Amino acid sequence: MADSKQARNDIALDMIDLDRYPIADLDSGPGAEFLAECQRSMDDQGWCNLDGFIRADALEQLNGEANDLLPTAEVLHVKRNIYQGAIDPSAPEDDPRRKEFTHIAAQLADDQIPAETRLKRLYHSDTLTEFVRRVQRKAQLFRCADEFQALNIVALQPGSWHAWHYDTTECTVTLLLQAAEAGGEFTFLPNSRTDEAEDREAVDRLLSGDMRQARTFSRGAGAFTLFRGGYSLHGVTRVEGGRSRISAILTYDEQPGRLIEDEINIRIYGKRVENILASRKTQATA
Repeated sequence: MADSKQARNDIALDMIDLDRYPIADLDSGPGAEFLAECQRSMDDQGWCNLDGFIRADALEQLNGEANDLLPTAEVLHVKRNIYQGAIDPSAPEDDPRRKEFTHIAAQLADDQIPAETRLKRLYHSDTLTEFVRRVQRKAQLFRCADEFQALNIVALQPGSWHAWHYDTTECTVTLLLQAAEAGGEFTFLPNSRTDEAEDREAVDRLLSGDMRQARTFSRGAGAFTLFRGGYSLHGVTRVEGGRSRISAILTYDEQPGRLIEDEINIRIYGKRVENILASRKTQATA
């Protein structure tokens, strides 16, 4: 149970529509009923989408922050297979590990988002973290300790998309800050793998362009979405029109202090992060 005094002092709650989404008290009344609905959605569908989670005035401020920061973002050309790795030339020719997918996005890593921004304060809300933990039915949950991956802002510009992939963590949480004029739909293959196996037939069909088993749902700006991205292959369709699709990616982990491998961070964030990590290794051996 979240401490009620802590919840009252959590300034991030000023941004959330608590009348519709009473996350400050999940153990009684409307909050308990709401939590049960979210848990059922995660159990039955693998996702929980909360449209209008952020109040309109707060959303305007958050989106303004993102648009102010994005001109400093690198436009990243991320190349990877669907498992976030480099292609494996030793794998069979029809193996997904040999197929490379590219997406282009303007992206800000956690270390590029100032601590005083409302977006980072929202991410660091203990009440919000507790809500995410309860929806996922985790014994414990922590905000990601990785200095690059914890909180990201991603802008897909018109004509770009997010390539098919699995996430490195079990549950991804996204906040849509600015919707595209058209396109830019979140699309996924439900429960395409487990900890033990993958539905290769379904995955191969999707990668070949067969979308019949794929699912999608429309999301408006201000939507907060919990999704088991580690178990469902997913991506974002091509953005159309004249406006970028901007989202915040909030990352959590069951283990405190766990960091993402350098190879993955370099593949995602490019030369800037490669230089940071290389400089540290040089200083450590000096």
